[in-house]
Amino acid sequence: MALRVLVAWCPDWPVQAAGFPYEAPVAVMGKGRVVACSPAARAEGVTTGLRRREAQRRCSGLVLVDGDPDRDARAYEPVVAAVEALAPRVEILRPGECAFPAHGAARFHGGEQELVAKVAAAVDRALGGRGRCRAGIADGVFAAGLAARHGMLVPAGGSAGFLAPFGVATLDRPDLADLFTRLGLHTLGQLAALPGADLAARFGPEGIRAHRLASGEDERPGNPRRPPPDLLVATTIDPPAQRVDVAAFAAKALADQLSARLGRLGLACLSLRIEVETEHGERLARVWRHQDGFASQARRGAPSRAAAMAERVRWQLDGWLAGGAASQPSGAISRLVLAAEEVAADRGRQLGFWGEESERRERAIRAMARVQGMLGAEAVHTVELRGGRAPADRVAFTSQPGIAASGPIGPPTGGLPPGSTSPPAPRHDRSTRLPGPAWGGPPAAGRPRPGGQPAPWPGQVPAPAPAVVHPEPLAAEVVDATGAVVAVGGRGLASAPPSRLRIAGGPWTAITAWAGPWPVDERWWDPGLHRRLARLQVVTADGRAHLLKLSGGTWWIEATYD
Repeated sequence: MALRVLVAWCPDWPVQAAGFPYEAPVAVMGKGRVVACSPAARAEGVTTGLRRREAQRRCSGLVLVDGDPDRDARAYEPVVAAVEALAPRVEILRPGECAFPAHGAARFHGGEQELVAKVAAAVDRALGGRGRCRAGIADGVFAAGLAARHGMLVPAGGSAGFLAPFGVATLDRPDLADLFTRLGLHTLGQLAALPGADLAARFGPEGIRAHRLASGEDERPGNPRRPPPDLLVATTIDPPAQRVDVAAFAAKALADQLSARLGRLGLACLSLRIEVETEHGERLARVWRHQDGFASQARRGAPSRAAAMAERVRWQLDGWLAGGAASQPSGAISRLVLAAEEVAADRGRQLGFWGEESERRERAIRAMARVQGMLGAEAVHTVELRGGRAPADRVAFTSQPGIAASGPIGPPTGGLPPGSTSPPAPRHDRSTRLPGPAWGGPPAAGRPRPGGQPAPWPGQVPAPAPAVVHPEPLAAEVVDATGAVVAVGGRGLASAPPSRLRIAGGPWTAITAWAGPWPVDERWWDPGLHRRLARLQVVTADGRAHLLKLSGGTWWIEATYD
C-alpha cells in the first residue's frame, strides 16, 4: 500500500509570489503565453496557454507580469519553513507545492483533519493572510496532489476510486495523454483497468508509470534503495559566499559530479537533499523531489539531470539568502553539500519509434545530402506541407537545392497523428458540418494561397487527414434508404442521410456512420480554376473509412483512411 502523504498546495503561486492580491486581474507570462493567472483574471475569460494579445483582449485591465522561477522559489521558502515546524521530512515538489508523510504527523496532531487545518493555518500566517493554501491527504504523492487541489481527505486504500474520474491529462505527459485519448482511454479509471503488462509492452517505462499512478500507487515501487555513501558531494567555498550567483556556480560543478556518479551506477535520484553550512557553523537543509526522478533522460524539452539539480539548488539558495525567511542563514555560506536522499533504478524514457525528433532530422539531412551530392540538387525532393482544402492539395514534392536549410523533415502535420491507425468515427448527425458553404473569395492581402504556409481554409476536412490519397478518384454511388442518390443542396445540406455505398460498380455496402458534408465553392473569379463540390466522410460495414466528394453530380472516392 502506498504511503499516506499530505500535500500543501498554494493555487496560482506565481501570482502570489509576484505580490499581487487575488482580487487583481493578473496574468504571469512565460514564452509569450499565460502560465498562471489570478481568479479575477479567470473570471474575465483568461486561461493558461493564451497568448498575450488574446489575454488582453478578454480582460482589458489585465496586469501582465513576467514569469520568474527564482522569484517563485524565493518567496516559497517561508511557507516551507512554516510547514516544517509542524512535521518532519518536508519535500518541495515545486515552488508552491510541498509534501510530507502524514501518518506520524496526523497521530501527533490529533488526526488527519486537524493536521490539514493546522497546515493551512500555518501557511496562511506565513503569507500574512494574503495568500491561500489547500491541503489534501491520500495514498501517494500523485493522488495527494489532486486531493489538495480539491481540498479532500481520501480514505486509506481509496486513491484508485478517487482518481478514476480524472482525465488522462492529469498525468502531466501531454504527448502520452493525447495518444491515450485517441486510443479511447479518456480517464484514469479506464487506464487502470488495463493490464499493466500490456501498457509496459506498448509504452515502456512511461506506460508503467502511467498505470501505477492511475491505480493509486506510488510512481515508483516501494522500498526505494538507500543511496550508497559515495552519492554525496561537497565543496568548501572560500571565501564564503554571500551572493546567490557565487554559491550557484559551485553548485553547478557539484551537480555535474553527482549526475555522473548516478549515471555510472544506473540510478535515478528520487529526492535531492541540499545542505549548507555558514561561516558561523550554522547548518540548513532542504529536500527537493523531482517528478521525473532526476533521471538521465527526462521528458522532451526538459533540462538534463545535472541542469535540473543545479536549478533547484539555485532556487533554494535564493530562498535562503534573499528570501527574508526565518530560516535565512546568519552568515555567508562556507560549505555546500548535495546528496541523493533516495534512489531507484534509472529506467530512462521511452523514445519514439524512430528516435528523438532532432536525431531523426539530423540523420535524414545527412542521408539526403549524400544523395544530393551523387545525383545533383534537382534530383532530391522533399515533402512540403501547403495550404488547401483537398488532401491532395496540401502535400507537394519540391526540389530544394539546400536541404540543410529546409524545414523539419517528417510527415505533414495534417496527417494521422503518431500512434493513430484510424480516423475518429464520424457521427450520424450533422454536428461537424460547417454552418454554410465555403465561398472562396479572391486573393487578398494576408490571405494564404495554395503553396503558402498552412492556415485556416474554410471547407477543409478536419484532421486527421486520410492515409491514402488516390491519384485518380474512384467512381462511387451514394444512395439513401429509399435508393435515391444523395445530393447536396445550395445550403450545404445533404438531401437525405447516406445509407449505402458502391465503389466502381462493385457490391453495395451499408454506411454505418458519416460526417459532413463540407461544401466548397472556390476561385469563382477564375473560370478556368473554378471548383464547386462537397465532401463527405463515411464508414462502411466492412470497417473501411473513405473521404468522398460530389462533383458535377457524381460521387468519387477521393481518399481512404487507413
